[in-house]
Amino acid sequence: MLDLDFKEKIKDELIEEGDYTFEDSQELKPKRKRLGLKIAAFIFAFLLMFTATVLISGDSSESWIGKIPFIGRIAGLVESSENKLRGEEEDRINILLLGMGGKKHEGGYLTDTIILASLKPSTKQVALLSIPRDLNIAVEGMGWQKINSINAFAERKKEGSGGEAISQALSDILNIPIHYYVRVDFEGFVNIVDVVGGVEVDVENTLEDFRYPIAGQENNEDYYARFEHLYIEKGFQKMDGSLALKYARSRYASGVEGSDFARAKRQQKIIQAVKDELLKKENLFKPSVISGLISEFNDSLSFNLKIWEGIKLWQIFKDINSDSISNYVLDDGPSGLLVAGRNEIGAYILSPRSGDFTEIRYLIDGFFPKEEQIKAVNSESSQTAKIEMKNGTWVNGLASQTAIDLEKKNFEILKISNCSRRDFVKTVIYDLTYGGKNEALKYLKELLQAEVYFDLPLWLAEDIKNEVKEEGEEVPDFLIILGENAAKIGF
Repeated sequence: MLDLDFKEKIKDELIEEGDYTFEDSQELKPKRKRLGLKIAAFIFAFLLMFTATVLISGDSSESWIGKIPFIGRIAGLVESSENKLRGEEEDRINILLLGMGGKKHEGGYLTDTIILASLKPSTKQVALLSIPRDLNIAVEGMGWQKINSINAFAERKKEGSGGEAISQALSDILNIPIHYYVRVDFEGFVNIVDVVGGVEVDVENTLEDFRYPIAGQENNEDYYARFEHLYIEKGFQKMDGSLALKYARSRYASGVEGSDFARAKRQQKIIQAVKDELLKKENLFKPSVISGLISEFNDSLSFNLKIWEGIKLWQIFKDINSDSISNYVLDDGPSGLLVAGRNEIGAYILSPRSGDFTEIRYLIDGFFPKEEQIKAVNSESSQTAKIEMKNGTWVNGLASQTAIDLEKKNFEILKISNCSRRDFVKTVIYDLTYGGKNEALKYLKELLQAEVYFDLPLWLAEDIKNEVKEEGEEVPDFLIILGENAAKIGF
Protein backbone atom coordinates (compact mmCIF):
# COMPACT_ATOMS: atom_id res chain seq x y z
CA MET A 1 0.00 0.00 0.00
CA LEU A 2 1.08 3.60 -0.53
CA ASP A 3 2.07 5.33 2.71
CA LEU A 4 -0.24 8.09 4.09
CA ASP A 5 2.26 10.91 3.50
CA PHE A 6 2.57 9.96 -0.15
CA LYS A 7 -1.23 9.79 -0.48
CA GLU A 8 -1.50 13.31 0.98
CA LYS A 9 1.14 14.55 -1.48
CA ILE A 10 -0.85 13.10 -4.39
CA LYS A 11 -4.06 14.69 -3.08
CA ASP A 12 -2.45 18.11 -2.73
CA GLU A 13 -1.05 17.95 -6.26
CA LEU A 14 -4.41 16.87 -7.71
CA ILE A 15 -6.15 19.85 -6.07
CA GLU A 16 -3.37 22.24 -7.06
CA GLU A 17 -3.59 21.17 -10.72
CA GLY A 18 -7.34 21.91 -10.70
CA ASP A 19 -8.51 18.49 -11.87
CA TYR A 20 -10.16 17.67 -8.54
CA THR A 21 -12.08 19.43 -5.74
CA PHE A 22 -11.84 18.59 -2.05
CA GLU A 23 -15.32 18.72 -0.52
CA ASP A 24 -16.44 18.83 3.10
CA SER A 25 -16.86 15.07 3.00
CA GLN A 26 -13.03 14.87 2.89
CA GLU A 27 -13.37 12.97 -0.41
CA LEU A 28 -11.60 13.84 -3.63
CA LYS A 29 -14.06 14.17 -6.51
CA PRO A 30 -13.24 14.70 -10.17
CA LYS A 31 -14.35 17.93 -11.85
CA ARG A 32 -14.89 16.23 -15.23
CA LYS A 33 -16.79 13.00 -15.79
CA ARG A 34 -14.49 11.75 -18.54
CA LEU A 35 -11.33 11.97 -16.44
CA GLY A 36 -11.75 8.32 -15.41
CA LEU A 37 -11.73 7.26 -19.05
CA LYS A 38 -8.60 9.32 -19.68
CA ILE A 39 -6.82 7.72 -16.73
CA ALA A 40 -7.89 4.26 -17.95
CA ALA A 41 -6.48 5.09 -21.36
CA PHE A 42 -3.28 6.29 -19.73
CA ILE A 43 -2.94 3.10 -17.67
CA PHE A 44 -3.21 0.95 -20.79
CA ALA A 45 -0.87 3.17 -22.82
CA PHE A 46 1.57 3.25 -19.92
CA LEU A 47 1.53 -0.54 -19.54
CA LEU A 48 2.04 -0.88 -23.29
CA MET A 49 4.96 1.54 -23.29
CA PHE A 50 6.32 -0.11 -20.15
CA THR A 51 6.17 -3.52 -21.85
CA ALA A 52 8.01 -2.22 -24.91
CA THR A 53 10.75 -0.66 -22.78
CA VAL A 54 11.14 -3.83 -20.73
CA LEU A 55 11.57 -5.81 -23.95
CA ILE A 56 14.25 -3.40 -25.15
CA SER A 57 16.11 -2.75 -21.93
CA GLY A 58 15.58 -6.02 -20.11
CA ASP A 59 15.56 -4.43 -16.68
CA SER A 60 12.33 -4.52 -14.73
CA SER A 61 13.99 -5.17 -11.35
CA GLU A 62 10.72 -6.18 -9.66
CA SER A 63 9.25 -2.73 -10.36
CA TRP A 64 7.09 -1.24 -7.63
CA ILE A 65 4.42 -0.41 -10.23
CA GLY A 66 3.10 -3.98 -10.15
CA LYS A 67 2.60 -3.71 -6.39
CA ILE A 68 0.02 -0.92 -6.67
CA PRO A 69 -3.25 -2.58 -5.61
CA PHE A 70 -5.49 -1.68 -8.56
CA ILE A 71 -2.85 -2.62 -11.15
CA GLY A 72 -2.17 -5.83 -9.27
CA ARG A 73 -5.88 -6.70 -9.35
CA ILE A 74 -6.17 -6.02 -13.10
CA ALA A 75 -3.05 -8.08 -13.80
CA GLY A 76 -4.39 -10.87 -11.61
CA LEU A 77 -7.64 -11.05 -13.57
CA VAL A 78 -5.80 -11.16 -16.87
CA GLU A 79 -3.37 -13.79 -15.62
CA SER A 80 -6.22 -16.06 -14.53
CA SER A 81 -7.98 -15.70 -17.90
CA GLU A 82 -7.90 -18.60 -20.35
CA ASN A 83 -7.38 -16.20 -23.26
CA LYS A 84 -4.08 -16.69 -25.04
CA LEU A 85 -1.92 -14.08 -26.70
CA ARG A 86 -1.32 -14.57 -30.39
CA GLY A 87 1.66 -16.88 -30.76
CA GLU A 88 1.56 -17.95 -27.10
CA GLU A 89 0.52 -21.55 -27.88
CA GLU A 90 3.46 -21.82 -30.32
CA ASP A 91 5.71 -20.39 -27.56
CA ARG A 92 6.85 -17.52 -29.76
CA ILE A 93 5.30 -14.05 -29.90
CA ASN A 94 6.62 -11.64 -32.55
CA ILE A 95 6.20 -7.89 -32.08
CA LEU A 96 7.32 -5.16 -34.47
CA LEU A 97 8.55 -1.93 -32.85
CA LEU A 98 8.41 1.03 -35.25
CA GLY A 99 9.58 4.64 -35.05
CA MET A 100 8.71 7.34 -37.60
CA GLY A 101 9.14 11.09 -37.99
CA GLY A 102 5.49 12.08 -37.64
CA LYS A 103 2.91 14.09 -39.58
CA LYS A 104 4.69 17.44 -39.30
CA HIS A 105 7.97 16.17 -40.77
CA GLU A 106 8.91 15.76 -44.42
CA GLY A 107 8.68 12.03 -45.12
CA GLY A 108 7.13 11.73 -41.67
CA TYR A 109 5.62 8.30 -42.30
CA LEU A 110 8.94 6.70 -43.28
CA THR A 111 9.91 4.25 -40.54
CA ASP A 112 13.39 5.23 -39.39
CA THR A 113 13.51 2.57 -36.67
CA ILE A 114 12.39 -1.04 -37.23
CA ILE A 115 13.02 -3.65 -34.52
CA LEU A 116 11.61 -7.17 -34.53
CA ALA A 117 11.16 -8.50 -31.00
CA SER A 118 10.67 -12.26 -30.67
CA LEU A 119 9.47 -13.43 -27.26
CA LYS A 120 9.56 -16.96 -25.84
CA PRO A 121 7.01 -17.11 -22.95
CA SER A 122 8.12 -20.51 -21.55
CA THR A 123 11.68 -19.33 -20.84
CA LYS A 124 11.07 -15.55 -20.80
CA GLN A 125 13.72 -15.02 -23.45
CA VAL A 126 13.71 -12.14 -25.92
CA ALA A 127 15.60 -11.72 -29.20
CA LEU A 128 15.81 -8.27 -30.81
CA LEU A 129 16.64 -7.86 -34.50
CA SER A 130 17.32 -4.33 -35.79
CA ILE A 131 16.30 -4.08 -39.45
CA PRO A 132 17.85 -1.25 -41.51
CA ARG A 133 15.52 1.26 -43.14
CA ASP A 134 17.28 0.81 -46.51
CA LEU A 135 16.55 -2.91 -46.81
CA ASN A 136 15.14 -3.52 -50.30
CA ILE A 137 12.19 -5.94 -50.42
CA ALA A 138 9.45 -6.99 -52.83
CA VAL A 139 5.97 -5.90 -51.71
CA GLU A 140 2.75 -7.17 -53.24
CA GLY A 141 1.22 -4.44 -55.38
CA MET A 142 4.21 -2.12 -54.91
CA GLY A 143 7.15 -3.93 -56.51
CA TRP A 144 10.61 -3.51 -54.98
CA GLN A 145 10.68 -0.89 -52.25
CA LYS A 146 12.83 0.24 -49.35
CA ILE A 147 11.25 -1.23 -46.26
CA ASN A 148 10.93 2.18 -44.59
CA SER A 149 8.51 3.37 -47.31
CA ILE A 150 5.84 0.68 -46.80
CA ASN A 151 4.25 2.43 -43.83
CA ALA A 152 4.05 5.69 -45.83
CA PHE A 153 2.47 4.04 -48.91
CA ALA A 154 -0.17 2.36 -46.77
CA GLU A 155 -1.00 5.55 -44.83
CA ARG A 156 -1.64 7.41 -48.11
CA LYS A 157 -4.25 4.82 -49.07
CA LYS A 158 -5.82 4.46 -45.64
CA GLU A 159 -4.89 6.31 -42.48
CA GLY A 160 -3.87 4.01 -39.65
CA SER A 161 -3.04 1.04 -41.89
CA GLY A 162 0.76 1.44 -41.97
CA GLY A 163 1.57 -0.75 -38.98
CA GLU A 164 -0.38 -3.69 -40.37
CA ALA A 165 1.10 -3.20 -43.85
CA ILE A 166 4.74 -3.29 -42.79
CA SER A 167 4.01 -6.20 -40.43
CA GLN A 168 2.52 -8.20 -43.31
CA ALA A 169 5.39 -7.34 -45.68
CA LEU A 170 7.99 -8.50 -43.16
CA SER A 171 5.96 -11.58 -42.34
CA ASP A 172 5.99 -12.54 -46.03
CA ILE A 173 9.75 -12.19 -46.58
CA LEU A 174 10.83 -13.64 -43.23
CA ASN A 175 8.29 -16.48 -43.32
CA ILE A 176 7.14 -15.88 -39.75
CA PRO A 177 3.89 -14.50 -38.30
CA ILE A 178 4.16 -10.99 -36.85
CA HIS A 179 1.45 -10.87 -34.23
CA TYR A 180 1.60 -7.30 -32.95
CA TYR A 181 3.11 -3.91 -33.67
CA VAL A 182 3.73 -0.75 -31.65
CA ARG A 183 4.41 2.47 -33.57
CA VAL A 184 5.49 5.83 -32.15
CA ASP A 185 6.36 9.03 -33.98
CA PHE A 186 9.50 10.94 -33.07
CA GLU A 187 7.74 14.21 -32.33
CA GLY A 188 5.74 12.43 -29.68
CA PHE A 189 8.91 10.78 -28.40
CA VAL A 190 10.57 14.20 -28.00
CA ASN A 191 7.55 15.56 -26.17
CA ILE A 192 7.35 12.52 -23.87
CA VAL A 193 10.98 13.04 -22.85
CA ASP A 194 10.29 16.73 -22.20
CA VAL A 195 7.11 15.96 -20.22
CA VAL A 196 9.08 13.80 -17.76
CA GLY A 197 11.76 16.47 -17.43
CA GLY A 198 14.47 15.02 -19.69
CA VAL A 199 16.58 11.91 -19.31
CA GLU A 200 20.08 11.15 -18.06
CA VAL A 201 22.13 8.97 -20.40
CA ASP A 202 25.52 7.35 -19.97
CA VAL A 203 27.22 8.23 -23.27
CA GLU A 204 29.68 5.40 -23.82
CA ASN A 205 31.73 7.09 -26.55
CA THR A 206 31.97 10.73 -27.61
CA LEU A 207 29.61 11.14 -30.57
CA GLU A 208 30.51 13.53 -33.38
CA ASP A 209 28.38 13.73 -36.51
CA PHE A 210 29.02 16.47 -39.10
CA ARG A 211 26.04 15.41 -41.23
CA TYR A 212 23.08 15.40 -38.86
CA PRO A 213 20.10 16.64 -40.96
CA ILE A 214 18.30 19.82 -39.93
CA ALA A 215 14.52 19.44 -40.08
CA GLY A 216 13.05 21.59 -42.83
CA GLN A 217 16.39 22.17 -44.56
CA GLU A 218 16.45 18.97 -46.59
CA ASN A 219 16.27 20.88 -49.92
CA ASN A 220 18.31 23.95 -49.03
CA GLU A 221 20.27 25.13 -52.10
CA ASP A 222 23.29 25.51 -49.85
CA TYR A 223 24.09 21.81 -49.33
CA TYR A 224 26.08 22.40 -46.14
CA ALA A 225 23.20 24.35 -44.59
CA ARG A 226 21.19 21.13 -44.57
CA PHE A 227 23.24 19.70 -41.71
CA GLU A 228 24.35 20.57 -38.22
CA HIS A 229 27.45 19.50 -36.32
CA LEU A 230 26.24 17.16 -33.57
CA TYR A 231 28.69 16.71 -30.70
CA ILE A 232 27.87 14.80 -27.50
CA GLU A 233 30.69 14.22 -25.06
CA LYS A 234 31.41 10.92 -23.33
CA GLY A 235 29.98 10.51 -19.83
CA PHE A 236 26.63 11.08 -18.11
CA GLN A 237 24.62 13.69 -19.99
CA LYS A 238 21.24 15.24 -19.20
CA MET A 239 19.27 15.34 -22.45
CA ASP A 240 16.04 17.03 -23.41
CA GLY A 241 13.77 15.36 -25.96
CA SER A 242 15.44 16.95 -28.99
CA LEU A 243 18.97 15.92 -28.00
CA ALA A 244 17.85 12.43 -26.95
CA LEU A 245 16.31 11.90 -30.38
CA LYS A 246 19.45 13.13 -32.15
CA TYR A 247 21.59 10.78 -30.04
CA ALA A 248 19.36 7.85 -30.99
CA ARG A 249 19.05 8.70 -34.71
CA SER A 250 22.55 9.82 -35.70
CA ARG A 251 23.65 7.77 -38.74
CA TYR A 252 26.94 9.36 -39.79
CA ALA A 253 28.91 9.63 -36.56
CA SER A 254 32.65 9.17 -36.87
CA GLY A 255 34.52 6.21 -35.39
CA VAL A 256 32.83 3.34 -33.58
CA GLU A 257 29.53 5.21 -33.23
CA GLY A 258 29.03 5.25 -37.01
CA SER A 259 27.88 1.63 -37.30
CA ASP A 260 24.29 0.35 -37.40
CA PHE A 261 25.07 -1.77 -34.35
CA ALA A 262 26.18 1.30 -32.35
CA ARG A 263 23.05 3.18 -33.45
CA ALA A 264 20.81 0.30 -32.34
CA LYS A 265 22.60 0.23 -28.99
CA ARG A 266 22.10 3.99 -28.53
CA GLN A 267 18.38 3.59 -29.22
CA GLN A 268 18.20 0.97 -26.48
CA LYS A 269 20.00 3.31 -24.07
CA ILE A 270 17.51 6.11 -24.74
CA ILE A 271 14.48 3.84 -24.31
CA GLN A 272 15.97 2.55 -21.05
CA ALA A 273 16.42 6.14 -19.83
CA VAL A 274 12.84 7.06 -20.77
CA LYS A 275 11.53 4.02 -18.93
CA ASP A 276 13.50 4.97 -15.81
CA GLU A 277 11.95 8.45 -15.82
CA LEU A 278 8.42 7.15 -16.49
CA LEU A 279 8.62 4.80 -13.52
CA LYS A 280 9.67 7.45 -10.99
CA LYS A 281 6.87 7.93 -8.47
CA GLU A 282 7.12 11.70 -8.69
CA ASN A 283 6.36 11.48 -12.42
CA LEU A 284 3.74 8.74 -12.48
CA PHE A 285 1.53 10.42 -9.87
CA LYS A 286 1.99 14.03 -10.92
CA PRO A 287 -1.19 15.21 -12.70
CA SER A 288 0.65 17.55 -15.08
CA VAL A 289 2.87 14.66 -16.18
CA ILE A 290 -0.08 12.26 -16.50
CA SER A 291 -2.12 14.68 -18.61
CA GLY A 292 0.90 15.42 -20.81
CA LEU A 293 1.60 11.74 -21.35
CA ILE A 294 -2.06 10.96 -22.11
CA SER A 295 -2.02 13.65 -24.78
CA GLU A 296 1.20 12.35 -26.34
CA PHE A 297 0.10 8.70 -26.22
CA ASN A 298 -3.18 9.62 -27.94
CA ASP A 299 -1.43 11.58 -30.70
CA SER A 300 1.79 9.63 -31.17
CA LEU A 301 1.27 5.97 -30.27
CA SER A 302 -0.56 3.34 -32.34
CA PHE A 303 -0.75 -0.41 -31.84
CA ASN A 304 -2.92 -3.44 -32.55
CA LEU A 305 -3.04 -4.98 -29.06
CA LYS A 306 -6.28 -5.19 -27.13
CA ILE A 307 -6.28 -3.97 -23.54
CA TRP A 308 -6.11 -7.46 -22.03
CA GLU A 309 -3.31 -8.42 -24.44
CA GLY A 310 -1.16 -5.45 -23.45
CA ILE A 311 -1.60 -6.17 -19.75
CA LYS A 312 -0.95 -9.91 -20.14
CA LEU A 313 2.16 -9.24 -22.20
CA TRP A 314 3.44 -7.00 -19.43
CA GLN A 315 2.53 -9.58 -16.80
CA ILE A 316 4.50 -12.37 -18.52
CA PHE A 317 7.66 -10.40 -19.27
CA LYS A 318 7.80 -7.79 -16.48
CA ASP A 319 10.53 -9.69 -14.59
CA ILE A 320 12.85 -10.28 -17.52
CA ASN A 321 16.55 -9.55 -17.03
CA SER A 322 19.17 -8.40 -19.52
CA ASP A 323 20.86 -11.84 -19.58
CA SER A 324 17.74 -13.22 -21.25
CA ILE A 325 17.92 -10.78 -24.17
CA SER A 326 19.86 -11.39 -27.38
CA ASN A 327 20.61 -8.54 -29.78
CA TYR A 328 21.12 -8.84 -33.54
CA VAL A 329 21.66 -6.21 -36.24
CA LEU A 330 21.26 -6.78 -39.98
CA ASP A 331 24.10 -4.90 -41.68
CA ASP A 332 26.62 -5.03 -44.51
CA GLY A 333 29.74 -5.50 -42.37
CA PRO A 334 32.40 -8.15 -43.10
CA SER A 335 30.31 -10.88 -41.49
CA GLY A 336 26.93 -9.25 -42.14
CA LEU A 337 24.08 -10.81 -44.09
CA LEU A 338 23.51 -7.76 -46.32
CA VAL A 339 25.35 -6.03 -49.14
CA ALA A 340 25.10 -2.38 -50.21
CA GLY A 341 24.08 -1.33 -53.70
CA ARG A 342 21.96 1.04 -55.81
CA ASN A 343 18.49 0.55 -57.25
CA GLU A 344 17.37 1.48 -60.77
CA ILE A 345 17.09 5.19 -59.87
CA GLY A 346 20.44 5.26 -58.10
CA ALA A 347 19.18 5.27 -54.51
CA TYR A 348 21.23 3.51 -51.82
CA ILE A 349 19.79 0.13 -50.81
CA LEU A 350 20.74 -2.95 -48.81
CA SER A 351 19.99 -6.45 -50.11
CA PRO A 352 20.55 -10.00 -48.80
CA ARG A 353 24.07 -11.08 -49.71
CA SER A 354 22.86 -14.54 -50.70
CA GLY A 355 20.34 -13.15 -53.20
CA ASP A 356 17.32 -14.17 -51.13
CA PHE A 357 16.18 -14.13 -47.50
CA THR A 358 17.20 -17.72 -46.71
CA GLU A 359 20.13 -16.72 -44.48
CA ILE A 360 18.11 -14.14 -42.56
CA ARG A 361 15.28 -16.64 -42.03
CA TYR A 362 17.87 -19.11 -40.78
CA LEU A 363 19.14 -16.52 -38.29
CA ILE A 364 15.62 -15.83 -37.00
CA ASP A 365 14.75 -19.53 -36.76
CA GLY A 366 17.84 -19.98 -34.58
CA PHE A 367 17.02 -17.19 -32.10
CA PHE A 368 16.08 -19.74 -29.44
CA PRO A 369 18.19 -22.94 -29.62
CA LYS A 370 16.49 -26.25 -28.94
CA GLU A 371 17.19 -27.99 -25.64
CA GLU A 372 19.48 -30.60 -27.21
CA GLN A 373 21.51 -27.81 -28.85
CA ILE A 374 21.93 -26.03 -25.53
CA LYS A 375 23.17 -29.25 -23.89
CA ALA A 376 25.65 -29.77 -26.72
CA VAL A 377 27.04 -26.24 -26.41
CA ASN A 378 27.38 -26.57 -22.64
CA SER A 379 29.46 -29.72 -23.05
CA GLU A 380 31.79 -28.26 -25.70
CA SER A 381 35.29 -26.90 -25.46
CA SER A 382 35.61 -23.56 -23.67
CA GLN A 383 38.51 -22.52 -25.91
CA THR A 384 37.46 -19.86 -28.42
CA ALA A 385 39.05 -18.71 -31.65
CA LYS A 386 38.79 -16.05 -34.35
CA ILE A 387 37.73 -17.35 -37.74
CA GLU A 388 37.70 -16.13 -41.33
CA MET A 389 35.34 -18.19 -43.45
CA LYS A 390 35.13 -18.68 -47.22
CA ASN A 391 32.49 -20.54 -49.20
CA GLY A 392 34.26 -23.04 -51.45
CA THR A 393 31.01 -24.27 -53.01
CA TRP A 394 28.13 -22.93 -55.13
CA VAL A 395 25.66 -23.44 -52.26
CA ASN A 396 24.23 -19.97 -51.59
CA GLY A 397 24.44 -18.83 -47.97
CA LEU A 398 26.48 -21.79 -46.75
CA ALA A 399 29.21 -19.64 -45.17
CA SER A 400 26.75 -17.31 -43.43
CA GLN A 401 24.66 -20.16 -42.03
CA THR A 402 27.75 -21.96 -40.75
CA ALA A 403 29.03 -18.71 -39.24
CA ILE A 404 25.77 -18.20 -37.36
CA ASP A 405 26.05 -21.70 -35.90
CA LEU A 406 29.69 -21.22 -34.88
CA GLU A 407 28.93 -17.86 -33.24
CA LYS A 408 26.44 -19.64 -30.99
CA LYS A 409 29.32 -21.87 -29.92
CA ASN A 410 31.38 -18.81 -28.86
CA PHE A 411 33.61 -18.58 -31.94
CA GLU A 412 34.24 -15.07 -33.29
CA ILE A 413 33.67 -14.72 -37.03
CA LEU A 414 35.88 -11.93 -38.38
CA LYS A 415 34.96 -12.14 -42.07
CA ILE A 416 32.82 -14.07 -44.55
CA SER A 417 33.42 -14.22 -48.31
CA ASN A 418 33.30 -16.48 -51.36
CA CYS A 419 36.42 -18.40 -52.28
CA SER A 420 37.88 -17.87 -55.78
CA ARG A 421 37.70 -21.65 -56.20
CA ARG A 422 34.23 -23.16 -55.71
CA ASP A 423 35.02 -26.84 -56.23
CA PHE A 424 35.79 -27.92 -52.65
CA VAL A 425 34.22 -31.27 -51.81
CA LYS A 426 35.49 -31.39 -48.22
CA THR A 427 35.96 -28.54 -45.76
CA VAL A 428 39.54 -27.42 -45.09
CA ILE A 429 40.87 -25.62 -42.00
CA TYR A 430 44.15 -23.68 -42.25
CA ASP A 431 45.61 -23.32 -38.77
CA LEU A 432 47.32 -19.91 -38.66
CA THR A 433 48.25 -20.38 -34.97
CA TYR A 434 50.45 -23.38 -35.89
CA GLY A 435 49.10 -25.45 -33.02
CA GLY A 436 48.48 -22.56 -30.64
CA LYS A 437 44.82 -23.44 -30.15
CA ASN A 438 44.71 -27.22 -30.39
CA GLU A 439 41.58 -27.67 -28.31
CA ALA A 440 39.52 -25.36 -30.55
CA LEU A 441 41.10 -26.84 -33.68
CA LYS A 442 40.23 -30.39 -32.63
CA TYR A 443 36.65 -29.38 -31.92
CA LEU A 444 36.25 -27.57 -35.27
CA LYS A 445 37.84 -30.45 -37.17
CA GLU A 446 35.33 -32.94 -35.73
CA LEU A 447 32.37 -30.58 -36.01
CA LEU A 448 33.00 -29.65 -39.65
CA GLN A 449 34.45 -33.05 -40.64
CA ALA A 450 37.37 -31.10 -42.07
CA GLU A 451 40.94 -31.62 -43.13
CA VAL A 452 43.61 -29.52 -41.39
CA TYR A 453 46.64 -27.80 -42.93
CA PHE A 454 49.23 -25.42 -41.46
CA ASP A 455 50.49 -23.74 -44.65
CA LEU A 456 48.46 -21.80 -47.19
CA PRO A 457 48.72 -22.88 -50.84
CA LEU A 458 50.23 -20.26 -53.16
CA TRP A 459 46.94 -19.49 -54.93
CA LEU A 460 45.16 -18.84 -51.62
CA ALA A 461 48.02 -16.72 -50.26
CA GLU A 462 47.83 -14.65 -53.47
CA ASP A 463 44.05 -14.27 -53.14
CA ILE A 464 44.42 -13.02 -49.57
CA LYS A 465 47.17 -10.63 -50.61
CA ASN A 466 44.93 -9.11 -53.30
CA GLU A 467 41.90 -8.69 -51.04
CA VAL A 468 41.07 -5.17 -49.90
CA LYS A 469 42.02 -4.91 -46.25
CA GLU A 470 40.10 -2.67 -43.88
CA GLU A 471 42.01 -0.53 -41.42
CA GLY A 472 42.65 -2.45 -38.21
CA GLU A 473 41.49 -5.77 -39.69
CA GLU A 474 42.38 -8.63 -37.36
CA VAL A 475 44.34 -11.74 -38.32
CA PRO A 476 42.24 -14.90 -37.80
CA ASP A 477 43.34 -17.95 -35.85
CA PHE A 478 41.80 -20.23 -38.47
CA LEU A 479 40.94 -19.76 -42.14
CA ILE A 480 38.11 -22.14 -43.07
CA ILE A 481 37.09 -22.98 -46.63
CA LEU A 482 33.77 -24.81 -46.63
CA GLY A 483 33.28 -27.80 -48.89
CA GLU A 484 30.14 -29.54 -50.10
CA ASN A 485 30.14 -31.81 -47.05
CA ALA A 486 29.40 -28.78 -44.83
CA ALA A 487 25.95 -28.47 -46.42
CA LYS A 488 25.08 -31.95 -45.13
CA ILE A 489 26.21 -31.47 -41.54
CA GLY A 490 23.50 -30.79 -38.95
CA PHE A 491 24.64 -28.66 -36.01
